Amino acid sequence: MLAPAPHIETAIDPIALRRAFGTFVTGVTIITTVDADGNPRGMTANSFTSVSLDPPLLLVCVGKSASSFPAFNEAKSFAVNLLHEGQTEVSGVFASKSVDKFQSVNHDRVHTGAPVLTDCLTWFDCTTHNRIDAGDHVILIGQVQAFGTTPSAPLGFCRGRYANVKDPLPSGWLASHGMVVGYLIEADGNILLRADGKGGWVLPSAKRRIADNELKLDDGGALTLLPENTFLYSVFDVADSDPGYLIYRARLSHDSMGVALPPDLRFFSIDNLPYDAVPTREVRAMLRRYLRERHDARFGIYMDSRDGGRLAMIDGDAQPWLQTPREQS
Repeated sequence: MLAPAPHIETAIDPIALRRAFGTFVTGVTIITTVDADGNPRGMTANSFTSVSLDPPLLLVCVGKSASSFPAFNEAKSFAVNLLHEGQTEVSGVFASKSVDKFQSVNHDRVHTGAPVLTDCLTWFDCTTHNRIDAGDHVILIGQVQAFGTTPSAPLGFCRGRYANVKDPLPSGWLASHGMVVGYLIEADGNILLRADGKGGWVLPSAKRRIADNELKLDDGGALTLLPENTFLYSVFDVADSDPGYLIYRARLSHDSMGVALPPDLRFFSIDNLPYDAVPTREVRAMLRRYLRERHDARFGIYMDSRDGGRLAMIDGDAQPWLQTPREQS
């Protein structure tokens, strides 16, 4: 009987191993939390993995040499923010030792208190489910408490450099599990509608409410809206399985009147709106209400309810907040 061959451990070159690991194409994330003093902390990481749907779990790996490691190692919550293709600079900032990382991004607190980047591909707000020590890293397992996503293309990373990912949006994929933000835009007695790719017409939409009054177009252009004529118009649900709708009424600025529109956008005369081609009953009803209120030059804000909804009429034009009298604090 032959004796077993002796086990010989082979030394692993860490640089070569790092390069081999780097051939796996990943996305890029920024993980965020708050430290013991309540200050936001964040770092770039590409070691992100979904773990479980029930319960909803994910994991990220945090290097023990990172300056933010103590904060993540003690945090009761954290957020994972997946970056889109236009955020290479943001990735670089959070990979640096800059003390003002959060000055370069818009962020908010959604559920747990961890900072969530409001302009990213996808975010997950998590409570800390478990920590596992793993060599020079700690595996941080989070339980998802809230999340949001957009139709943007992801930022890829491979072999130590950023990579472009061809990511056509699948048919029927919704931009968000939150509210669909739509715009009822009028210009010279015409209403702007967008082709839905199925023979129907819907309202133009945005990833979120447009604070700078510019509706971005898919071809890189933009339509400017008049801020004094842009106001909340309707809030409603369509079905339990669909996101809610947040609709603003707006008017196109004169500077945008001559802008060439992409093929999927088209102005329809208010007297010739394609109601039969609008797939959503609630949107059809909203368009008819808009025409009635437009005729009277008196608009309302509608919110749906189980007994048919509520409509609050607005008297007068909208006024800039900074010019309105307010109580002194």
